Amino acid sequence: MHRNISRRDFLNGMAIGVGGLLAADPLLHAWMSTEFAPEKAPGYYPPALTGMRGNHDGSFTYAHRLRDGEAWDSDGAPTKTGESYDLVIVGGGISGLAAAHFYRKSAGERSRILILDNHDDFGGHAKRNEFRAGNRMLLSYGGTQSIESPGRYSEVARGVLSDLGIETERFQTAYDQKLYRNLGTAVFFDRETFGEDRIVPGLGTTPWPEFLAKAPLSGEVRRDIARLYTEKVDYLPGLSIAQKRAKLPKISYADYLTKICKVHPDVLKFFQSYTNDLFAVGIDAVSALACSESSDDYGGYSYAGFLGMNLGDEAEREEPYIFHFPDGNASIARLLVRSLIPGTIPGHTMEDVVTARADYSRLDQDGSPVRIRLNSTVVRVGHVGAANPGAREVEIAYMRGGQLASVRARNCVLACYNSMIPYLCPELPDKQKEALSYLVKAPLVYTHVAIKNWTAFQKLGVHQIEAPGSFHTYVALDFPVTLGEYKFPSNPEEPMVLFMLRTPCKPGLSQREQHRAGRAELLRTPFAAFERNIRDQLGRMLPGFDPARDIEGITVNRWAHGYAYGYNSLFDPDWSEEEKPWVLGRKPFGHIAIANSDAGAIAYTDCAIDQAHRAVSELMKS
Repeated sequence: MHRNISRRDFLNGMAIGVGGLLAADPLLHAWMSTEFAPEKAPGYYPPALTGMRGNHDGSFTYAHRLRDGEAWDSDGAPTKTGESYDLVIVGGGISGLAAAHFYRKSAGERSRILILDNHDDFGGHAKRNEFRAGNRMLLSYGGTQSIESPGRYSEVARGVLSDLGIETERFQTAYDQKLYRNLGTAVFFDRETFGEDRIVPGLGTTPWPEFLAKAPLSGEVRRDIARLYTEKVDYLPGLSIAQKRAKLPKISYADYLTKICKVHPDVLKFFQSYTNDLFAVGIDAVSALACSESSDDYGGYSYAGFLGMNLGDEAEREEPYIFHFPDGNASIARLLVRSLIPGTIPGHTMEDVVTARADYSRLDQDGSPVRIRLNSTVVRVGHVGAANPGAREVEIAYMRGGQLASVRARNCVLACYNSMIPYLCPELPDKQKEALSYLVKAPLVYTHVAIKNWTAFQKLGVHQIEAPGSFHTYVALDFPVTLGEYKFPSNPEEPMVLFMLRTPCKPGLSQREQHRAGRAELLRTPFAAFERNIRDQLGRMLPGFDPARDIEGITVNRWAHGYAYGYNSLFDPDWSEEEKPWVLGRKPFGHIAIANSDAGAIAYTDCAIDQAHRAVSELMKS
C-alpha cells in the first residue's frame, strides 16, 4: 500500500496526447518533428498505456479554451492544408466510424473521408486496455462494455454487426457462464460510512436476516432492509396502477424509501450507490419508477420495496449479459477501422481481431480513401463563403501539435460530444444551440487493475463486491471471455484484471448539476490520488491481499464526459417528442449533420450506430 510510485509507474500515468509529451523518454523525441505525427513513431500504441486514460490530459485542452471564451483562432489564422474530402467526421468513436461505414456504402468506396479525433486512440468510449502480467497479455475495456441485448438492435445496427462479421451467437460459448457460478457477491462496509471495515459475502443468496445480521448496521436498519426485500406490501394503498405510475416518476427512490416505505434514514447509506452504474447518479436523483423497472446490471437484483406494489409492468425477458469481447466494444471499433482502412489491423474475423495489433502509422496515409487523424481537436466547423446552410462546402479547423490547420469537405458529420457543438459551430440557430447545451454528459470512471492472481476472491467465495461508501463503489473480476487466441485466466492462480467503478456524485443537486460537479472533481483529481485510493480500498476489503505485492498495473479510464444525457422525470419537463433537446439539437444544418449517442439520449452502442445512419441519410438527401 505505502510503496513509492516508481518512475515507470509515473511515466505510465502520464498521457501521450497533445499536451502530455514527455521529452524525458527517448522514444518521444522521435515525435518532435516539423510535421507533428506521433502516430508514425515506432512504439506508438495507446492501448498498452496505463495510468490516466479515457479523457487523458491533452485531449480537452483546446475544447476547454473554447468553453472558457477564448477565440478559436487566437493562435492565428489556420494553415490551409489544401485537403478536400467528400466527408469529414468529427469524432472517431463508434458513431463516427459507423458514419464513415454508412457513407461509403451510400456514396461508394472511392469516397474520400477524413475522421478527426482529439484523443490519442480511436474508438471514443469503446477503448481498449492492454496489460502485461506474468507471461501473458490481459485485455479489458476502457469504456463501452458489451453488445447490450442484441436482439433489440434495429435492423440498421444489426446490419453493421453483420457487415463486420460479428456473430453474437458466438458469445454463447465464448463467455464462460459457469466460471463464476459458485462465486457470489459481497458487500464491503467501510469504516468512514458504516463505522468499521467489514466485508460480508452472500448478497442475494444468503437469506436477508442472516446476511444483514453480519453487517455493521443497527437493528432497526437491518429490519427495514429485510422488510423491503421480503415483504409484499403495497406502500401506496388506495391508488390505482395508473395513479401509482403517475406518482412514482416524480419522487426519487431515496424519498420513496424514507417517505413512502418509512425506513430509517440510515437505510439510504446501504442503497445510495445502487443506481451509480446505470444512471451515473445516486438514488436521490433517480425516480422510484425508474428503479422499479430496472435491475442491478451485474448482480441482477431487483430494487427493494416493490414486491407488493402491483405496478402492472410486465418486465421483458432480459437477454443474458454475455455479448462481450475481451476488450469490450473496442473490438467493434477495431473491426470498423479494419474495414475502412485495410492493412491497419491484420486478420479478417471477429476472433482474430481480439489479439491483432493495430498499426497506427497506417491510419492517416496519403492516397488512402479513408483517413483517421488522431490528436486533432476540432475548434471550428462552418459553411464556406457565408454563414448559412446554402453554402456548398464546409471548412473544418482543428488544432494538432499546437498548430491550427483547416480542411474542406462537401459534407460534415459531427459525431462528437453534442454539448460541444455550439462552440464549434456558432452559425447554428440559437434554439438549436440551446438544446445542445442542455445535454450534460455523465462523468464516470472505469478503473482496471491487473493483479498477480485472484485467489483472494476465490477464498471469499465472490466474484464481485458492492462497496456503497467507498471511493470505487463496485469491484469485480473481469468478464470471463475466451475468443480466438485469447484465453481468459480461469485459474485463480493466474493473473487477472479487476474492474472498479467510480461515479462522482453530489447528492442533493439536480442530475445535470451533479454531472457538472462530478466532472470538475474528476478533472482535478490526479492519477496519484486514484492510485492511493485503489490500493487503500483493495487492501482493506480483500483479506490476504497485499497491494504492494499483488498489483501489476493500473489504468484509470477517466470519462469526464461519459454517458449520454437521458431524460430524468425528476428534473426535466414533460417535453413533446419534437421539443426534446436531443431531437432539436440533432437537426441537420446545410451540409452539417449530427450523430453520436447524445443525439438519441441513450448511452448504448446501437444508439450510436443508429444516429450515425440517420445523420448520413440526411446528408445524402441534401
